[in-house]
Amino acid sequence: MYNLFTGSGVGPCILYLALSIFLGLLLGKIKIAKISLGITWVLFVGIIISALGVTLNAQMLHIIKEFGLILFVTAVGLQVGPTFFNSFKKGGLAMNLMALTNVALGVLITYIIAKVANQSLTDMAGVYTGAITNTPGLSAAQQAVTDAGDPDAANRLAAGYAVAYPLAVVGMIMTCIVLRPLCRIDMKSEPVHEDTLEAPAPKTATSTSQRHKINLVPIFVIIALGIVLGSIPIPVGMAAPVKLGLAGGPLVAALIGSWLGVKKGWFTTEFTDSHGVWMLREVGIALFLAGVGLGAGGVFVETVKIHYMWVLYGVIITIVPPMIVATFGRLVLKINYYTLMGFIGGSHTDPPTLAFANNIAPDGCKLPNTGYATVYPLTMFLRIFTAQLLVLLAM
Repeated sequence: MYNLFTGSGVGPCILYLALSIFLGLLLGKIKIAKISLGITWVLFVGIIISALGVTLNAQMLHIIKEFGLILFVTAVGLQVGPTFFNSFKKGGLAMNLMALTNVALGVLITYIIAKVANQSLTDMAGVYTGAITNTPGLSAAQQAVTDAGDPDAANRLAAGYAVAYPLAVVGMIMTCIVLRPLCRIDMKSEPVHEDTLEAPAPKTATSTSQRHKINLVPIFVIIALGIVLGSIPIPVGMAAPVKLGLAGGPLVAALIGSWLGVKKGWFTTEFTDSHGVWMLREVGIALFLAGVGLGAGGVFVETVKIHYMWVLYGVIITIVPPMIVATFGRLVLKINYYTLMGFIGGSHTDPPTLAFANNIAPDGCKLPNTGYATVYPLTMFLRIFTAQLLVLLAM
């Protein structure tokens, strides 16, 4: 009977994806001290199922995971695109400088840990990509070591990533939570909208029937263009070129496409802010988290047994930089808390943090999405670049 629910076929893969999402969403409703991890539970349910010995088709899980991430970032880009460039002019420069500082601190801490703890910098590069939840960075680092003639290092990079990733998701959310008492943030008085970062986009009149429909044509045109954009190699004089990747490309295409589409009248803000786009975002992040969890459970348990200190190193890399930078952003730059949560997620390219921020933000508040999308493109480029830099420094 057990064999009916395992194997490399389509059925078992879909079954456990659905089970992970279903149970994860149920657990996400549980609140402890008025705090819930929300959809992040999907990741942990997937890890538990995988750790119990359920083995699924790795290639199929990879495709589903990547497609889920593409749907998620495309939806985010569509939602914030109409106001993105205006927000960048009014507050995005400061946040991107903060993101640059955050990346630099993460790389510096990784390098220091490798030297002080006498760890391989290549192994720590894997922990680094997991601690910043950046799969494209991992892929770029693996390609760099393979091109440099050390294919075995690619497996060590993957092991470090798998160990650091799960707690990195929790660490980002905990950073958002700890920031409240640390900066004395009163959620009841925190503005839901902030003129310095977001200006209302003009809305075009539309019929009631149109408001309940979602036009799939521009969505998949944007995804296709985004995949092409993300695949363009950018030579940087290293063993492998830098790319925006499967996440960065569609996000940039969605930002530009939705901004230009609303400006030119090709579609309305009722489309970019519709329930259909919102559902696309939620389905995408659920598939992504379930895919990561179901693919990482077995590796996670085995690697933790051998390299348990990597877990601690990953937590340090995850928490310390954003805690420093976000505290500065709140106390010195007076950035809105909802925007700051989005910034924390975007500066670590971490969709679950954005999902958490949107979950606790009031209805209609787009500030988490704006903060996330404002720093995500630059951060994605920097994370991919620095992951390669770390492994090349080790050679």
